[in-house]
Amino acid sequence: MNLLSRRELLVTATRLAALVAWPDGAGADNYPSRPIRLVIPYAAGASGDQIGRPWAERIASLLGPIYVENVGGAGGSVGSAMVAQSAPDGYSLLLGNGSTQVMIPLSSVRPAYDPVRDFRAVYRLITSTLAFVVHPSLPVRDLQELAAYARANPGKLSYGTPGVGTGNHLVGEMFRRRSSVPLDLVHVPYRGMAPATNDLVSGQIPAMIAVVSGHLVQLHRAGKLRMLAVTSQKRLGGAPDIPTVIEAGMPDLGYAGWFGLFAPKATPDAIVYRISAATRAAMADPALQETYRSQGMEPDADSSPEKFQQLVEDELAHLAPVVKAIGLTRD
Repeated sequence: MNLLSRRELLVTATRLAALVAWPDGAGADNYPSRPIRLVIPYAAGASGDQIGRPWAERIASLLGPIYVENVGGAGGSVGSAMVAQSAPDGYSLLLGNGSTQVMIPLSSVRPAYDPVRDFRAVYRLITSTLAFVVHPSLPVRDLQELAAYARANPGKLSYGTPGVGTGNHLVGEMFRRRSSVPLDLVHVPYRGMAPATNDLVSGQIPAMIAVVSGHLVQLHRAGKLRMLAVTSQKRLGGAPDIPTVIEAGMPDLGYAGWFGLFAPKATPDAIVYRISAATRAAMADPALQETYRSQGMEPDADSSPEKFQQLVEDELAHLAPVVKAIGLTRD
């Protein structure tokens, strides 16, 4: 028996043991017996809704009723902490991402939760990218011009993000500090991307760093805002006219995001694997895949609790020294 098959056998045996050991009336065979709550830790209307709500609609036929609760605040940490403190029974799930599970815990002086101690990964739904976006009145057409404008107007260029310590903020700090003399930018943290987008469109702020979404692309095409570059390695199929940060001559600003499902740490294996299996089946639906791709996201049809947990832990290890080096902290 080779090493791979032994690992597969061990995982299977562990799952079977969990199913057998879980008391009658509370195991996966009886789960769920009531509606499941999906907490999206951002304000309604932001990219989290465009990811979590389609999943909830599709998964309802496989798991039963799902209701979505938007709990914004502190860049996503308020809603995340709520789920971390919930009963580990499979009835409270978090739609987390690289900001809530990696950046916020790493940059917080007093983190409200520990991403490894308090959560267990269930399934990565999609991978995403960020975009540098400006108001059309700003006289810039690309990232180089944005940097030149900021250098010529110190302290006058502000940019919005969904909060201090988020992946968006990290990319903003990387942009600010990429030259020997850091740019004098003003960071404006919001309670999610929806209010930041509204303020950008209305001209209250001149720029923002946002998760790419179908809504964002529509606003760009309508001329209500201007997307300068995306942080992915390749141009997006849904927005092929937007160059990448690599093409803009700033490859160090590359950043790949993701969103996925998390449960409180002590949630039983039997329930976690049931949610994961149902989600895998839902993600195989071409209609759901197209829903995500049309928003500029790539669906993950081959995730698992083990793969997703390893991804989170790898990113924590990789980004910890980066966060420390640029001095990114939040109260």
